[in-house]
Amino acid sequence: MESSALPDDPFWRGKKVFLTGHSGFKGGWLTLWLTLMGAKVTGYSLPPNTKPSMFAVCGVQDVAECSLFGDIREYQQLERAMKDAAPDIVFHLAAQPLVRHSYVHPVETYQTNVMGTVNLLEAMRQIRTIRAAIIVTTDKCYENTEQSVAFSEDDPMGGHDPYSSSKGCAEIVVSAYQRSFFSRDTYPAHGVAIATARAGNVIGGGDWSVDRLVPDALAAFQTGQYLSIRNPNAIRPWQHVLDPLAGYLVLAKKLFKSGVTYNGAWNFGPDPENEKRVVDVISSLASAWGPSAKWRYDEAIHAHEARFLKLDCSKAHSQLDWRPQYPLEIALQKTVEWHLAASASKNMREFSNSQIAEYRLSHSSN
Repeated sequence: MESSALPDDPFWRGKKVFLTGHSGFKGGWLTLWLTLMGAKVTGYSLPPNTKPSMFAVCGVQDVAECSLFGDIREYQQLERAMKDAAPDIVFHLAAQPLVRHSYVHPVETYQTNVMGTVNLLEAMRQIRTIRAAIIVTTDKCYENTEQSVAFSEDDPMGGHDPYSSSKGCAEIVVSAYQRSFFSRDTYPAHGVAIATARAGNVIGGGDWSVDRLVPDALAAFQTGQYLSIRNPNAIRPWQHVLDPLAGYLVLAKKLFKSGVTYNGAWNFGPDPENEKRVVDVISSLASAWGPSAKWRYDEAIHAHEARFLKLDCSKAHSQLDWRPQYPLEIALQKTVEWHLAASASKNMREFSNSQIAEYRLSHSSN
């Protein structure tokens, strides 16, 4: 792996950060990392929707400067929380993140992912302290024609399912707010730089979400049950959670320091060799877990899910000096190690912090 820019501890020390979705998987990891660097994090999200959850297991609410339960669909509540926090930097991770859930609950998905984003951006217009914001969407926001070409940031938005299209809509909303209220031309007046971040299929310890391949696999392996695989030959851009989070942190500093130069959309995905078929991921994960891991094909008919998805991350490579650090085998190994530690009732906040430290060390050794 090539070396990559690292999040800058001195920059983050004392920064006031407003982070939506801190009760989730990625939000929990980001809260831990920010607080390790000395940032003062106000977390805002719904209560965790899984039990167990990373939020509870790692005591995320105890490391945040302020931990609030609230709904991004409720504008007044969100605006009040953001005004009270008076943040320097905003990370928007709160979302309805599941494709299959979106088929069952499409209205909830659009309300959360589209109007929730509108509410956040509208609240930002009322707060003068904010200098930078990153709106996290997904690699699935692109109009996927199932071609063997990696998506770049200029490709059109789309989405076959409600989740994917809601994230494409969120991207369009951000673009409209950038041009209407946070434009390059009026930057001296508003002083806010905004970017969107599109990551691949993120894996790591602390994810207990249903209908996600790795959490479903670990749950099956732990109980000795068979894992059923819906789309064994589907290709996804797999990456450890700390890889895109490192990209978000590097990008946020650039936005804060350099302003609208770094506005726009950014892909944060794995190197091409880590864009693997589902069956390859499960085989590697089963090997890492041990002999109790069992899986089989599920030949039933299911709702549509894209079979091919890759990201072109050359923009982040060249302009942010960001590169993923963990190959897929290491990402799966770290995920298994985390869940085995949780099963052994270890102190998971300390364990997670140690995995962040190991990740940072991997940068300096490459």
